[in-house]
Amino acid sequence: MTRLWAPWRMDYITQPKSTGCVFCIKSNSNAEKESLVLFRGQFSFLLLNLYPYSNGHLMVAPYEHTSDVSEIDKETASEIMSISNFAMKTLETELKAEGFNFGANLGKVAGAGIAEHIHYHIVPRWAGDTNFMPVLSHTKVIMDGLTETYNSLKPYFNDSKNII
Repeated sequence: MTRLWAPWRMDYITQPKSTGCVFCIKSNSNAEKESLVLFRGQFSFLLLNLYPYSNGHLMVAPYEHTSDVSEIDKETASEIMSISNFAMKTLETELKAEGFNFGANLGKVAGAGIAEHIHYHIVPRWAGDTNFMPVLSHTKVIMDGLTETYNSLKPYFNDSKNII
């Protein structure tokens, strides 16, 4: 049996599960780093995914609690795209991302883990990053911790003039 040692995951397993909408909770939190919030715009915010598919997996969500994209106004949609574009450029610069999966899973049947609050995923990709681990062992290898990734990305998001 092959063992993958990832002791930092125990923090996530043992933390009490929050009740309520995780995006609403994080959008209202003043604990930026603990909430993994990298940037707050006027209508939406950017954060690291607590359970990433790859290093630098980010999410952009509106402050408005809705599961229906047609309820998002033009200003919010525009800001989400501006934040997403800046985030992808940042991931190219800092993490040397070579491509991205970008989009939303709308509804439980479409794979949304949190269907009640729309959010968009920005998943950085690299040539050769799809390997045997997911196929053979249903395992993904994350190369850096969330705190380390947060610390490396956060300085890029300190000046909102560059983003929106």
